[in-house]
Amino acid sequence: MTTETIAPSDLAILRDLARRVRDIAADPVMEERRQMWHRHNSLKGGRPMILAETGGVLDELVPVDSLECTGERARGIERGLRNTIFMHEHVNDDSVIEPYIGCNWQVRISDYGVQSEKQHGDNAGRLASYRWDPAIKDLDADFDKLRPRTCNVDREATERTHAMLEEIFDGILPVRRRGSHWWTMGLTWSAIDLIGLEGLMMAMYDNPDGLHRLMAFLRDDHIGVIEWFEAEGLLNLNNENDYVGSGSQGYTDELPQAGFEGTARLKDLWGLSESQETVGVSPQMFAEFIFPYQLPVIERFGLSYYGCCEPVHARWETIKRIPNLRKVSVSPWCDQHLMAQACGDRFIFCRKPNPEIVSKQCFDEAAIRNDISTTLDVAKGCHIELVMKDVHTVADKPERLGRWVQIAREEIEKQN
Repeated sequence: MTTETIAPSDLAILRDLARRVRDIAADPVMEERRQMWHRHNSLKGGRPMILAETGGVLDELVPVDSLECTGERARGIERGLRNTIFMHEHVNDDSVIEPYIGCNWQVRISDYGVQSEKQHGDNAGRLASYRWDPAIKDLDADFDKLRPRTCNVDREATERTHAMLEEIFDGILPVRRRGSHWWTMGLTWSAIDLIGLEGLMMAMYDNPDGLHRLMAFLRDDHIGVIEWFEAEGLLNLNNENDYVGSGSQGYTDELPQAGFEGTARLKDLWGLSESQETVGVSPQMFAEFIFPYQLPVIERFGLSYYGCCEPVHARWETIKRIPNLRKVSVSPWCDQHLMAQACGDRFIFCRKPNPEIVSKQCFDEAAIRNDISTTLDVAKGCHIELVMKDVHTVADKPERLGRWVQIAREEIEKQN
């Protein structure tokens, strides 16, 4: 795979965009942000950090019809570069843009020997609801159908892609091995995909032994997968502007840990665990059926982040037992007062405002100010992150994310 697969006109477009990214990465503000993230993630103080995610609204921010490249491969690269430029020029949150192009290992992970059938709703190509028919109908009768996942890496294909990127961006941006192979180590989505949400909840009453058996299987499977990545030398550090947890950046001097010699180990990485699907489960049942299986997985990492959309305040007494816990998700449905007391200055308070506030037709700036100032008041004295995520529309008004960031900065300034 070489630049022969990229048309000369497309190559010129990509190289021009790469020069713009390189120049943005050299802006002194990026070094200022790096230093702020390092202090913040090490619990050393500083102002609240601000992030706004664009992934869910990329079609509104960088529409496909705005791309200039003609080749499919080139258009994919172009869109990523244009999103980076849009983030800097129009969102201007505390994201750091680094002067490199990431290239991850090409890895395939199998299923569990069974597949659940999914039926997706039609929503004009946008994210929509779906239903699925669980593959495991009877935990006892069907359990033996399950097989631990297997993994394989295509090193040759990875190196071809790496070489292609090096040719495209030669003399502009270096290509580095970067990127994650998974998002969460929470286990519960895997369980629900296999037996269904109703099946999971009912098993807590009707077949607790069967559910414990399933969760132990998933625990061992997840450990087996991540240890395979480690043994194969396929892990990448995530201690820079890498996406960590459920919406944060990974800058820290605490990773990699002592003994690092160039090949990342699990203990050199940030990890995430969450269980947003079990929001309807009592704290007691979470502590019995979910957390004991999550803990042996997440504690293998160097630092950890817990939570996503679920309100974790009811589970805090259990979650706080994670020995390497550093960040906690404070979702729109969380009791901020309780979580501010829980986090104090020991854990990072990662607040996710309700994305509806930037998505609905009426963009109410007064409501946004009130929402942000409430968090800043409630969590005063905490290490705060304000993260606008899970945004699936900005009502075709791309300027909204940048305006939310600006309002957040203004409200933070009022507190100083």
